[in-house]
Parts: sequence; C-alpha cells; structure tokens
Amino acid sequence: MIIIKTKDEIAKMQKAGEILAACHREIRGLIRPGITTYEIDQFVEKFLKENHAIPEQKGYNGYPFATCASVNDVICHGFPSKTQVLKDGDIVTIDMVVNVDGWLADSAWSYAVGQVSEQAAHLLRVTEESMYKGIEQAVIGNRIGDIGHAIQTYAEAEGFSVVREFIGHGIGQEMHEEPQVPHYGPAGKGVRLKEGMVITIEPMLNTGTWRSKIDADGWTARTQDGGLSAQYEHTLAITADGPVIITKQ
Repeated sequence: MIIIKTKDEIAKMQKAGEILAACHREIRGLIRPGITTYEIDQFVEKFLKENHAIPEQKGYNGYPFATCASVNDVICHGFPSKTQVLKDGDIVTIDMVVNVDGWLADSAWSYAVGQVSEQAAHLLRVTEESMYKGIEQAVIGNRIGDIGHAIQTYAEAEGFSVVREFIGHGIGQEMHEEPQVPHYGPAGKGVRLKEGMVITIEPMLNTGTWRSKIDADGWTARTQDGGLSAQYEHTLAITADGPVIITKQ
C-alpha cells in the first residue's frame, strides 16, 4: 500500500532531510586519502546525536553501523572498516537514513578521494546527473517507469550500466515503503505518481556489467566483474509544484 503524506508530514520529513544534508556537507570535508571508512561512520554517529537524530539503519535487520560505506567495486551496503583506509584515486559512497521524531530521510552520495581517473570522474558525473534526470520525471501524472527510463537512457548512452538488483522506494515512517522505484525499464509503465507520495531515487551505475555478487557478510554487494560503481540518492516529495527534494544539499 502506498502511503500518501500530508504537507505537515512532509515538513517533518524535511527536518530529517535537512540534518542528513548537513551531515553530507560535513562528510565532503572529511574525505581524503588516509581516513578510514570507520572514522567516517563514527563522525556520522556523533553528528546525528548532537543534532537529536537517530541513525535509522543501525540495527535494521541486524545491520551494525550508522552508514554504509561502499568503495570502488562495492555497489552498496559496504561495511565501514577500521582497516579500510581510503587512498588517492578511490571513490566512496556514503549512504545513511536519518530519523527525526519518527520521520525518515534517506540519501547516498559518492565522493572522489584525491585525484581520480578520468573514467571514475565520468562515472561520478553521469551517475549524479542520471539521478536528477529521474527526479525531473517525478511529477504528478507520470508513471514510475518514466523515472527509470530517463535514468537508463541517459546512463547507457554514456557507456554505463544500471544496477537492477537494488532500487528506490517509498519512505516515510518506515525505511522501505511502496512503491518500488526501479532505475531502468520502459516509460509509461508502473504506478502513476500522485501528490503526497514520497520516494527515493538512487541510481547505481557501473563501468562494466550491472550484475552483482554478495560478500560472505551477507550485506556487501560488489560488481561481478570488479568494475567501479557509484550511487547518488535523494528523498523527494511529489507535489503540485513539482518534485521537492527533501535531502537537498
């Protein structure tokens, strides 16, 4: 069932989104060669606590951290690690869900560590732009398929593949609500978008195959061929004035 949010409820989600966006702005200044993904995770824990927010994904189905930290060939759900030291040329995606007074916001952002290759820089640029092309389609009367089609068409034209196994979703007081929001597929298909729906759009693009494999930890998803992966994600509300990005940085 799709849960339609009132303007007041969307405003509550925006409070969570503002804190999440502020946290990502701070993370941007932390990303450098020599820092560990665990140090980033600990910073997020402290930042959220100081801002009276809760890291919603910590404890979700047993997940042990406040963030997911996905480096290079990791698509998503990478574990922060004390031994994983970021080095020059890496790319890292930091993903988190923030809870403020029971209302959630979800956002992931990919960061370049030092000087990255031309291929990595191109991947980051196209992945971010593909997210915004999907957001442009998130208007009343369009269908979910219009979002995925816009993302897939742009990404594949730029030479990248679109991950199929992990997709966007509705969000509110639960992390994952209906509808599901694929980042691929035909236009004009799927659920019709209505005012008050709140969804995430979070394309994951790879330099090689879109197919993934899961590490022994049961969480970490990697590209099957070892290619690079990037992800950008916003939470947004469908409104009469167009899509409103709740997690805007």
